[in-house]
Amino acid sequence: MTGEEVSLKVDGMTCNNCALGISKSLKQIGFDDADANFIDGEVSFSSPSERETDKAIAQIKKLGYTVKDDSSPIVENGLSSIEKKFIFSLIFSVPLFMHMFVPHHWWINNPWVQLALALPVFILGILHFGKSAWGSLRAGMANMDVLIFIGSSSAFLYSLVGWYMHAGTPELHNFLFFETATTIISLVLLGNVLEHRSVQQTTKNVQALDKMQAHVARIVMRVGKTEKIFETDPAGVKPGDELQINEGDQIPVDGVVLSGSGEVNESAITGESLPNALEEGRAVYSGTTLVNGNLRMIAKAPAKDSTLQQIIELVKKARKDQPDIQKFGDRVSGVFVPAVLVIAALTFTIGYFFGEIGLTHALMNAVAVLVISCPCAMGLATPTAVVAGVGRAAKNGILIKGGSTLERFAKVKRILFDKTGTLTSGDFQIIEVENSIGDRAKSIIHAIEQHSAHPIASSFLKEFGDFPPEALTDTREEKGRGMTAKTASGESVRFGRCTNADADLALEIDGVTVASYLIRDKVLEGAREMVAYYNSADVVTELISGDRDSKVKSTAEELGISKWAGSLSPQEKLDRIEAASKKELVAMVGDGINDGPALSLAHVGISPKGATALASDAARIAILSSDPMDGLKRAHLISKHTYITIKQNLFWALSYNLIAIPIAAFGFLNPMVAALAMAFSDVVVIGNSLRLKVKRLK
Repeated sequence: MTGEEVSLKVDGMTCNNCALGISKSLKQIGFDDADANFIDGEVSFSSPSERETDKAIAQIKKLGYTVKDDSSPIVENGLSSIEKKFIFSLIFSVPLFMHMFVPHHWWINNPWVQLALALPVFILGILHFGKSAWGSLRAGMANMDVLIFIGSSSAFLYSLVGWYMHAGTPELHNFLFFETATTIISLVLLGNVLEHRSVQQTTKNVQALDKMQAHVARIVMRVGKTEKIFETDPAGVKPGDELQINEGDQIPVDGVVLSGSGEVNESAITGESLPNALEEGRAVYSGTTLVNGNLRMIAKAPAKDSTLQQIIELVKKARKDQPDIQKFGDRVSGVFVPAVLVIAALTFTIGYFFGEIGLTHALMNAVAVLVISCPCAMGLATPTAVVAGVGRAAKNGILIKGGSTLERFAKVKRILFDKTGTLTSGDFQIIEVENSIGDRAKSIIHAIEQHSAHPIASSFLKEFGDFPPEALTDTREEKGRGMTAKTASGESVRFGRCTNADADLALEIDGVTVASYLIRDKVLEGAREMVAYYNSADVVTELISGDRDSKVKSTAEELGISKWAGSLSPQEKLDRIEAASKKELVAMVGDGINDGPALSLAHVGISPKGATALASDAARIAILSSDPMDGLKRAHLISKHTYITIKQNLFWALSYNLIAIPIAAFGFLNPMVAALAMAFSDVVVIGNSLRLKVKRLK
């Protein structure tokens, strides 16, 4: 099914198994690309019509979930619904739980009192867990709520049966487990509350970015000589509109400064904390703030295509692009609940019929198995870490397109760099090799390079700009020869490639070399440290370029890159990447139009700040920070630590269940302790993911 992408806010997804159940159910009715995201409570799919969308909504509701209105806030004000349910259950559960610590003849031990306290909580549990449990069973994928529903219901119903069979006897209190049923429900709700708050923390970066979007745009309109400024929603701004930005304003769309000056806080885009000066012609981005000054700007893109909006969408969609390691967790979660139900049944059967431990003890052991099991932790292990990692990267001016990119970049074994504009600035250092005519050579070069479009020409003009240009005629650029001209006295002048191996460019007058120069592309600040970082991280660094071999070799040696290749065509770059990709995971860093195919072919394509639009679109990671070399290091560090966090989370989730379930099955945990342990298991996973936001990256 193809069509417009639809995103729905869905309430009631309490674990990843819930999300998997919704996805599976929607796929069964034809929505093949359906994806339910527990982290932000969203379900997305492609729908060709409103009728099909209504069909999907009906299916979600049929499973027991609530589809929120589009106007529902992302962050709830006041107490959330799950917090209200927990407080309600706590009011009844605490006094009921206290009966265990008072003499049997006290009023709190009266079965009618216990039933009165337990019934409201049990009904709440039936409505909260039962609806979701039944919906997941209908979808063919039992979720965590099935275990909680069966466990709490078993304790409640067993208490009713025990009361009926032993009413009026001294042994009655041994058969009443109303407090077990209510405590299980309350503690699991507590876990949901902690989980809810923790998940909100993982998405805090997205919420912060949302708040950075401007709410007002001031459009400059002219009628004749009259100029008026109209305030409108940024969504109404079109490319080419002239906007007025005042001190303290948030810039509503991406654009270019037309006039005025000031300083802008670009921390949302580049991660820099210090304001940057603005001048005519400088690019500005939506979501940044003009901290002082006033300016006019020309809009270059609508609000929906702004850099800030792209960052927000990338962070939100990171969960959909699943790393390979997440598929393992999802597979385990999918079979986990049925396996636990079988283990619980065996625990009861073996304990009661063969272990001779009695009906009560056997039942409580089975209930403990049900409530201590936690597939949620495995489901949360990857998405919480991915959201935290991508969010931290975005805060540092690094756009990472999806969770799979994080995993691949963390595991790369080779990183290839383009040279000019990527590791070098494009500004050239000019070294004079010989000069037999002194300052006249500089005056001639100043004059002749004014007519050249070559990037090196600007460096010569900057270097020799103080020398008055000599009068030249018939100046032209000849392919393969460089620039040629005539002097006032009729001399033939050529400035171009030098045949002397010791120099790059030569100035000739009437065929005689009078001056020659060596050109070195300046290495970007921080490039050596960045390369040293990758070398120390056991990632092979390689320099590939279309520039001359001697230039590429010189730059590679200066940076500490052992492998290099020069004079490469775009196709030859592709061939090298394709060959390397067959052996190991490869990353490619490039900024030019000719790097686009190579960036697409590499496992991870990376574009630094200032890259062409084609290179940025082809890349899986875009460095927007003003220090691209530091950004290249940080991107890899964040990817590595995110992948480490995912593995830690999965290890904890698996270890917890492998240890906890046997302990419960052998009767060493009562159901209430089991519920408490289960409630905190996924909180541990989320807490570990949250460390990514602040942990020191080594």
